[in-house]
Amino acid sequence: MVQKSKKPPVTKIDAPVPPKRRGRPRAYEPDVALGKALDLFRKDGFAATSLDDLSAATGMNRPSLYGAFGDKRELFIKSYRRYREDARAAMGDIFRNELPIRKRLERIYAVALDIYLSGESGPRGCFTVMTAASEAVYDPDIRAMVLEGFGELDKAFAACFRRAKEKGELPESADAIVLAQLASATIHTIAIRARAQTPRKELEAIVNGAIDVMLGAAK
Repeated sequence: MVQKSKKPPVTKIDAPVPPKRRGRPRAYEPDVALGKALDLFRKDGFAATSLDDLSAATGMNRPSLYGAFGDKRELFIKSYRRYREDARAAMGDIFRNELPIRKRLERIYAVALDIYLSGESGPRGCFTVMTAASEAVYDPDIRAMVLEGFGELDKAFAACFRRAKEKGELPESADAIVLAQLASATIHTIAIRARAQTPRKELEAIVNGAIDVMLGAAK
Protein backbone atom coordinates (compact mmCIF):
# COMPACT_ATOMS: atom_id res chain seq x y z
CA MET A 1 0.00 0.00 0.00
CA VAL A 2 1.40 3.30 -1.11
CA GLN A 3 1.32 5.96 1.59
CA LYS A 4 0.25 9.35 0.41
CA SER A 5 2.63 12.11 1.21
CA LYS A 6 1.24 14.75 3.50
CA LYS A 7 1.21 18.29 2.31
CA PRO A 8 3.05 20.69 4.51
CA PRO A 9 0.64 22.77 6.64
CA VAL A 10 -0.15 26.17 5.35
CA THR A 11 1.27 28.76 7.69
CA LYS A 12 -0.68 31.89 8.39
CA ILE A 13 1.27 35.08 8.15
CA ASP A 14 0.62 37.05 11.29
CA ALA A 15 0.89 40.76 11.65
CA PRO A 16 4.24 41.89 13.01
CA VAL A 17 4.36 41.74 16.79
CA PRO A 18 5.34 45.05 18.39
CA PRO A 19 8.44 44.87 20.54
CA LYS A 20 7.80 44.33 24.21
CA ARG A 21 8.42 47.21 26.54
CA ARG A 22 11.18 46.73 28.98
CA GLY A 23 10.44 47.07 32.66
CA ARG A 24 7.14 47.23 34.50
CA PRO A 25 4.70 49.96 33.51
CA ARG A 26 4.19 52.68 36.09
CA ALA A 27 1.03 51.78 38.00
CA TYR A 28 0.48 55.22 39.47
CA GLU A 29 0.43 58.90 38.56
CA PRO A 30 3.10 60.72 40.58
CA ASP A 31 1.11 63.95 40.74
CA VAL A 32 -2.00 62.15 41.97
CA ALA A 33 -0.02 60.11 44.50
CA LEU A 34 1.63 63.26 45.84
CA GLY A 35 -1.79 64.87 46.22
CA LYS A 36 -2.98 61.86 48.24
CA ALA A 37 0.07 62.09 50.49
CA LEU A 38 -0.51 65.82 50.93
CA ASP A 39 -4.11 65.21 51.99
CA LEU A 40 -2.99 62.63 54.55
CA PHE A 41 -0.25 64.81 56.03
CA ARG A 42 -2.65 67.76 56.27
CA LYS A 43 -5.20 65.63 58.09
CA ASP A 44 -2.97 63.67 60.49
CA GLY A 45 0.35 65.53 60.63
CA PHE A 46 3.83 64.09 60.15
CA ALA A 47 4.33 61.95 63.25
CA ALA A 48 0.90 60.29 63.17
CA THR A 49 1.18 59.39 59.47
CA SER A 50 2.91 56.03 58.98
CA LEU A 51 4.42 54.60 55.81
CA ASP A 52 1.64 52.03 55.81
CA ASP A 53 -0.89 54.90 55.87
CA LEU A 54 0.88 56.57 52.95
CA SER A 55 1.05 53.29 51.06
CA ALA A 56 -2.68 52.73 51.50
CA ALA A 57 -3.55 56.31 50.52
CA THR A 58 -1.40 56.39 47.39
CA GLY A 59 -1.88 52.78 46.32
CA MET A 60 1.91 52.33 46.23
CA ASN A 61 3.96 49.81 48.15
CA ARG A 62 6.93 50.94 50.24
CA PRO A 63 9.63 50.28 47.61
CA SER A 64 7.62 52.28 45.07
CA LEU A 65 7.18 55.13 47.54
CA TYR A 66 10.90 55.22 48.26
CA GLY A 67 11.73 55.06 44.56
CA ALA A 68 9.36 57.87 43.60
CA PHE A 69 9.58 60.25 46.56
CA GLY A 70 12.34 59.15 48.94
CA ASP A 71 11.74 58.53 52.64
CA LYS A 72 8.83 59.87 54.71
CA ARG A 73 10.56 63.17 55.46
CA GLU A 74 11.29 63.81 51.79
CA LEU A 75 7.70 62.98 50.90
CA PHE A 76 6.51 65.41 53.58
CA ILE A 77 8.72 68.18 52.20
CA LYS A 78 7.54 67.52 48.65
CA SER A 79 3.94 67.55 49.85
CA TYR A 80 4.47 70.87 51.64
CA ARG A 81 6.12 72.33 48.54
CA ARG A 82 3.13 71.18 46.49
CA TYR A 83 0.73 72.81 48.99
CA ARG A 84 2.54 76.13 48.70
CA GLU A 85 2.51 75.96 44.91
CA ASP A 86 -1.24 75.29 44.92
CA ALA A 87 -1.84 78.18 47.36
CA ARG A 88 0.20 80.56 45.18
CA ALA A 89 -1.80 79.51 42.14
CA ALA A 90 -5.11 80.04 43.98
CA MET A 91 -4.22 83.50 45.30
CA GLY A 92 -1.70 84.81 42.79
CA ASP A 93 -4.13 86.68 40.53
CA ILE A 94 -5.87 88.34 43.49
CA PHE A 95 -2.56 89.74 44.73
CA ARG A 96 -1.53 90.86 41.23
CA ASN A 97 -4.76 92.26 39.79
CA GLU A 98 -5.79 95.87 40.34
CA LEU A 99 -8.59 95.91 42.91
CA PRO A 100 -9.70 98.32 45.63
CA ILE A 101 -7.87 97.39 48.83
CA ARG A 102 -10.97 96.31 50.76
CA LYS A 103 -12.20 94.16 47.87
CA ARG A 104 -8.74 92.65 47.45
CA LEU A 105 -8.49 91.71 51.12
CA GLU A 106 -12.00 90.25 51.15
CA ARG A 107 -11.19 88.03 48.16
CA ILE A 108 -7.85 86.89 49.59
CA TYR A 109 -9.48 85.80 52.85
CA ALA A 110 -12.39 84.15 51.02
CA VAL A 111 -9.98 81.98 49.04
CA ALA A 112 -8.01 81.22 52.21
CA LEU A 113 -11.19 80.02 53.92
CA ASP A 114 -12.02 77.84 50.92
CA ILE A 115 -8.62 76.16 51.36
CA TYR A 116 -8.72 75.89 55.14
CA LEU A 117 -12.28 74.54 55.36
CA SER A 118 -11.77 71.90 52.67
CA GLY A 119 -11.39 68.20 53.43
CA GLU A 120 -13.55 65.11 53.14
CA SER A 121 -13.21 64.31 56.84
CA GLY A 122 -13.44 67.89 58.08
CA PRO A 123 -11.63 71.23 57.88
CA ARG A 124 -7.85 70.86 57.61
CA GLY A 125 -6.66 74.42 58.19
CA CYS A 126 -3.33 75.56 56.79
CA PHE A 127 -0.47 73.13 56.15
CA THR A 128 2.08 75.79 57.15
CA VAL A 129 0.45 76.83 60.42
CA MET A 130 -1.08 73.53 61.54
CA THR A 131 1.43 70.94 60.28
CA ALA A 132 4.76 72.26 59.00
CA ALA A 133 5.26 74.69 61.89
CA SER A 134 5.35 71.78 64.36
CA GLU A 135 8.08 70.02 62.39
CA ALA A 136 9.98 73.30 61.98
CA VAL A 137 10.96 73.12 65.66
CA TYR A 138 13.19 70.09 64.98
CA ASP A 139 13.98 70.23 61.26
CA PRO A 140 16.03 73.19 59.96
CA ASP A 141 15.05 72.59 56.33
CA ILE A 142 11.34 72.63 57.12
CA ARG A 143 11.87 75.64 59.40
CA ALA A 144 13.50 77.51 56.52
CA MET A 145 10.52 76.70 54.28
CA VAL A 146 8.03 77.86 56.91
CA LEU A 147 9.86 81.14 57.50
CA GLU A 148 10.14 81.64 53.75
CA GLY A 149 6.38 81.13 53.46
CA PHE A 150 5.68 83.68 56.20
CA GLY A 151 8.01 86.15 54.51
CA GLU A 152 6.38 85.67 51.10
CA LEU A 153 2.94 86.33 52.55
CA ASP A 154 4.11 89.45 54.40
CA LYS A 155 5.72 90.82 51.22
CA ALA A 156 2.63 90.10 49.13
CA PHE A 157 0.35 91.91 51.59
CA ALA A 158 2.83 94.82 51.91
CA ALA A 159 2.76 95.26 48.13
CA CYS A 160 -1.04 95.45 48.25
CA PHE A 161 -0.97 98.19 50.89
CA ARG A 162 1.72 100.14 49.03
CA ARG A 163 -0.39 100.11 45.87
CA ALA A 164 -3.38 101.28 47.92
CA LYS A 165 -1.28 104.21 49.19
CA GLU A 166 -0.20 105.08 45.66
CA LYS A 167 -3.85 105.11 44.53
CA GLY A 168 -4.88 107.33 47.44
CA GLU A 169 -6.95 104.66 49.20
CA LEU A 170 -4.70 104.88 52.26
CA PRO A 171 -2.93 107.93 53.70
CA GLU A 172 0.76 108.47 53.12
CA SER A 173 1.37 107.84 56.83
CA ALA A 174 0.07 104.27 56.61
CA ASP A 175 2.80 101.72 57.43
CA ALA A 176 2.55 99.02 54.75
CA ILE A 177 4.80 96.60 56.62
CA VAL A 178 2.83 96.77 59.89
CA LEU A 179 -0.46 96.44 58.02
CA ALA A 180 0.95 93.43 56.15
CA GLN A 181 1.89 91.74 59.42
CA LEU A 182 -1.63 92.30 60.75
CA ALA A 183 -3.08 90.89 57.52
CA SER A 184 -0.84 87.80 57.79
CA ALA A 185 -1.73 87.36 61.45
CA THR A 186 -5.40 87.31 60.46
CA ILE A 187 -4.61 84.56 57.93
CA HIS A 188 -2.96 82.50 60.66
CA THR A 189 -5.83 83.08 63.09
CA ILE A 190 -8.54 81.90 60.73
CA ALA A 191 -6.40 78.90 59.76
CA ILE A 192 -6.24 77.73 63.39
CA ARG A 193 -9.92 78.42 64.05
CA ALA A 194 -10.92 76.69 60.81
CA ARG A 195 -9.09 73.53 61.92
CA ALA A 196 -11.00 73.73 65.20
CA GLN A 197 -14.20 73.68 63.08
CA THR A 198 -15.29 77.24 63.76
CA PRO A 199 -18.27 77.91 61.44
CA ARG A 200 -17.49 79.87 58.30
CA LYS A 201 -19.85 82.70 59.23
CA GLU A 202 -17.90 83.31 62.43
CA LEU A 203 -14.62 83.23 60.53
CA GLU A 204 -15.98 85.72 58.00
CA ALA A 205 -17.01 88.01 60.87
CA ILE A 206 -13.44 87.85 62.20
CA VAL A 207 -12.11 88.68 58.74
CA ASN A 208 -14.45 91.65 58.27
CA GLY A 209 -13.59 93.02 61.71
CA ALA A 210 -9.87 92.65 61.01
CA ILE A 211 -10.20 94.47 57.68
CA ASP A 212 -12.07 97.30 59.41
CA VAL A 213 -9.28 97.58 61.99
CA MET A 214 -6.49 97.48 59.37
CA LEU A 215 -8.05 100.11 57.11
CA GLY A 216 -9.28 102.23 60.04
CA ALA A 217 -5.87 102.18 61.70
CA ALA A 218 -4.29 103.33 58.45
CA LYS A 219 -6.31 106.58 58.44
